[in-house]
Amino acid sequence: MKYKNIKKSKFISRPNRFIAKVDIDGEEVTVHVKNTGRCKELLLPGCTVYLDKADNPDRKTPYDLVAVEHDDSIINIDSQAPNVVVREWLLRQGQYSLVKPEYKYGDSRIDFYMEKGQEKYLMEVKGCTLFIDGIGYFPDAPTQRGARHLRELTAAIKKGYHSVIAFVIQGEGISEVRPNEATDPDFAKAYYEAVNAGVEVLFLKCKVRADELWII
Repeated sequence: MKYKNIKKSKFISRPNRFIAKVDIDGEEVTVHVKNTGRCKELLLPGCTVYLDKADNPDRKTPYDLVAVEHDDSIINIDSQAPNVVVREWLLRQGQYSLVKPEYKYGDSRIDFYMEKGQEKYLMEVKGCTLFIDGIGYFPDAPTQRGARHLRELTAAIKKGYHSVIAFVIQGEGISEVRPNEATDPDFAKAYYEAVNAGVEVLFLKCKVRADELWII
């Protein structure tokens, strides 16, 4: 995926999870943060961030904060990007006769439903932006929704589905994601139960640029 209009700026502060204050050419501007996670290890005062200009010129926040420089690399923190790049990746592979996003299943909406011949697949996508000592961890904040989706995937196996959880690694140099037990023990429990039940785990490495993200 490619952003249309990226602007470089300096991060000042994050008053709440939805907005941030940034310095654009010496002017303090309020922007929307496209990630409701904590990102406290990344969004540090004075760090370089990248903004995508909103399509709506009348919006109160004229930019979306989508990426940040950290340890001499760029990390994409746009929580909508993982589903976009996974859809691009699935279509590029050409392995499935049907790829349907936002599939209603049980009490949830699973990110993707796919078909390959007579085989049916359910895939849930998670973006990973928390990296510690070369390992990715998910989530960076508690997520009841994430645990629920894992349990839906686990139950689906008994109904004949191939169930997959795909972690999109939104920074370079990381090849593995582990459940963040300290932050969300319930997600970790659901994750290990899912793996033991046969849910497939994918670690999707990406190329990350200020204005682009794609799965390699």
